[in-house]
Amino acid sequence: MSAPTFHRPWLDGIEVVDPLVADLIEREAARQDEHIELVASENYTWSAALTALAGPGANKLADGYPGRRDTGGCEVIDEIERVAIARVRQLFGADHANVQPHSGAQANMAVYFACLEPGDTILAMGVDQGGHQSHGLGANFSGRLYNVVGYGVDRESGFIDFDEVARLARLHRPRLIVCGASSYPRRIEFGRFRAIADEVGALLLCDIAHIAGLIAAGLHENPTPYADFVTSTIHKTLAGPRCGGFIVCPERHADAIDQAVFPGTQAAPFQHLIAAKAVAFGIASTPAFRAYQEKIRSNADALAEALHARDASVVTGGTDTHLLMVDLRPWQRSGPEAARLLAAVNVSVNAYPIPHEDAGATSGIRLGTPAVTMRGFNEDDMERTGAIIAHSLRDGGDPEQLREQSVALCRAHPIYPNHRWLG
Repeated sequence: MSAPTFHRPWLDGIEVVDPLVADLIEREAARQDEHIELVASENYTWSAALTALAGPGANKLADGYPGRRDTGGCEVIDEIERVAIARVRQLFGADHANVQPHSGAQANMAVYFACLEPGDTILAMGVDQGGHQSHGLGANFSGRLYNVVGYGVDRESGFIDFDEVARLARLHRPRLIVCGASSYPRRIEFGRFRAIADEVGALLLCDIAHIAGLIAAGLHENPTPYADFVTSTIHKTLAGPRCGGFIVCPERHADAIDQAVFPGTQAAPFQHLIAAKAVAFGIASTPAFRAYQEKIRSNADALAEALHARDASVVTGGTDTHLLMVDLRPWQRSGPEAARLLAAVNVSVNAYPIPHEDAGATSGIRLGTPAVTMRGFNEDDMERTGAIIAHSLRDGGDPEQLREQSVALCRAHPIYPNHRWLG
């Protein structure tokens, strides 16, 4: 039988098929190369995980779970998913794992669907106090479907106010208590949340999206012994690509969680993303990963110290994790203004509200060290980064000079040396 005579464009490279998008990809790679990435929820992932993302699993439909799919041809796909499940269970010491959620927010949605009815009460950290949108923001599905009561942090110390948590739990008798945060720089005391949940007969969800890598490396307490459910993304401190989330739980909740993920909240999983998750979970079990997490921590402390030395108001006085919050009111800046000024000098940050500030105000920035640590920044580099931030926001320094300093730091630490994205 003769070979096909028609042109098969699916075999051509992206530069041929779509030069516009190819150019945009190259431009984004160049932007990342020359920007100091301090967004606490971002990271650069492993080259091996990027390879998995571009694998043939992207072609495969696989509704259901390993060994019980609705489509044929899933024998190898099942093996990949089983590897991811086994690795994440071992990483967090869990009975059961579901690696199919498309995001951390969808992992949280699945937990809510597994154990709640619309209108049930959830007690979670208020979004204005450091909680995540999927923990009860009014515009989010969580705030629209459930009665969410928010707890916060102490006005003086900035630490979680456990007296308030206990008082609100006794008053509102929530069905579910959520711990975990997006902009809380201190350790989460899972045992104290478990004790409060037990007192009021609540279930406990620990959302560890930000600190999963620190937990996997043994640098933060593991919530698995305390929690009914643990959820996370892959791409923050865990250093996988932006490829979704996962849930781990005791065996007693396994069936409810699996039903809530599929078919409850999503259909077919993305098998190339699950392959990338498997790679990330495997790397997270290595000594090199622990060394990386230790450097994330020391770099976060170094950045906090560099800013404190330049009269920055660091919330809680420092950090126990990968992130820190800076209150900009002493420098007479708002968070959005600061983010714009820093973007102009090639430093990327998040504008964030400071707990207990006036409604509608955003007077802080959130900084994190996973990405800069991945590219090789050390404590001296964090000192220089702190100086760039202070000179821009406090002193109104020359943007061109500060941008050159940022670019020089980045060029000394390339993200993927000698890597070609296209071709």
